[in-house]
Amino acid sequence: MNIRPVLATASAVSVSAFAAVALLGAAPAYATEYSSALKVRGVQYDAPGRDDNRCSGGNTAQEYVTLKNYSKSATINLKGYLVKDAAGNRFTFTRSHTLQPGDYVRLRGGKGTDSDAKNVVYRNNCNFLWNNGGDTIYLYKPSGPHSDTHKYTKSANDRDGNGYIGFHS
Repeated sequence: MNIRPVLATASAVSVSAFAAVALLGAAPAYATEYSSALKVRGVQYDAPGRDDNRCSGGNTAQEYVTLKNYSKSATINLKGYLVKDAAGNRFTFTRSHTLQPGDYVRLRGGKGTDSDAKNVVYRNNCNFLWNNGGDTIYLYKPSGPHSDTHKYTKSANDRDGNGYIGFHS
């Protein structure tokens, strides 16, 4: 696991501590930084409307997590990446789906047709993955190490109450 150091030198402590306090107030949720280009961009953890996980006529497809390639030069193949929640519900990308630098994909619940053109992959599972009150999103590389992790709660992190929380800008 590669975690970036927060403070580089003792002389930077007062400036870094001030910046850290300022950032903590603005941070949307708990996050652990890993050295990875692929990160969780945001999550629509609460699908608009009343939760309905029926495969036909339900709204699980309106719940999604957005993964983004933050690299300036590397293309990422999602095959083998794992997304899971705190309860251990999981989705593994079993097909090749490439993200160019700056590109993103939305991993949606429900059933549908995956589309590179529309930047969407469906879980083909009609159960909701993210808990409305709060959850933790884990993203793992195909080789096993963490790529990104975010913990959120509705009350602390969704200030406008729209069911969406953004993480990395």
